[in-house]
Amino acid sequence: MADDGIVKRLKVIVKDHGGQLALAGAIGVDQGFISKVINKKQEVSYYLISKLCFQLKYSPEWLILGTGEKKITKAESPKLITEIQMMRTELDILHARMRAFEMEIKELRDSTGQQQQAG
Repeated sequence: MADDGIVKRLKVIVKDHGGQLALAGAIGVDQGFISKVINKKQEVSYYLISKLCFQLKYSPEWLILGTGEKKITKAESPKLITEIQMMRTELDILHARMRAFEMEIKELRDSTGQQQQAG
């Protein structure tokens, strides 16, 4: 989920909490993890988003899309988290299918190459 907008909003959250170390302590993760995400050395994960939304009450809509209120003010946040989980599962399924197709294409190319060498 590498998205410049999410990283930008994560930087706002870091500032709101007085730095990476304070934020990491507030959500129970390592400061290095926050640093890697901010410096784009690690993908923004559902794990991080869920911690920010559930523990610190940031709005998933604001965090992911950059729209709406920054903090959760409605009871619909569990619905949004569930939708995020479902989309993440769908994304994982699509990635697995893509890897399977890539393997099939490689096998077809390999078998075509072998036939051309034999012929």
